[in-house]
Amino acid sequence: MGKIVFYEDRDFQGRHHECSSDCADLQSHFSRCNSIRVASGCWVAYEKPGYGGYQYMLQQGEYPNYQHWFGFNDCIRSCRVIPPYSGNYRVKIFERSDFGGQMMELMDDCPNLQDRFHTHDISSCNVVEGYWTLHEQPNYRGRQYFLRPGEYRRHSEWGSVSPSMGSLRRVTHLK
Repeated sequence: MGKIVFYEDRDFQGRHHECSSDCADLQSHFSRCNSIRVASGCWVAYEKPGYGGYQYMLQQGEYPNYQHWFGFNDCIRSCRVIPPYSGNYRVKIFERSDFGGQMMELMDDCPNLQDRFHTHDISSCNVVEGYWTLHEQPNYRGRQYFLRPGEYRRHSEWGSVSPSMGSLRRVTHLK
């Protein structure tokens, strides 16, 4: 399904650990992560064990240091493989918690939610089809939040401390 290799040092040096499936706790395999090779598949790496903390979307390719995956530090403690998906994409975003307030349905990427939704607050959402990534800033920048199909009644359920979001993108496998 996928293969990812985590390295303790930059430029793929030092101790390393290979994963081919979800891993809720990587702490016993390495103490820090400064480079990553994604041999196949699409992955989400998490700063904390149990799929918590900052999230990083990783597609096939090489990331010689944590700045290349827009990391805030050298801490990766869990990972998930994103299953291949070839269906439709559809998400409903809501201004308020529990699917309240203004609602907008999207089927394509949105580089600037403020321009299209007329608010930057996304407090709940329903991922009807496909996998999506919310970004804190416009043009797919800032912290990332991976969304699987399902209901998210408040922003904390996708890991954010704030409802302020800037862009939304479909997760598609490039290779």
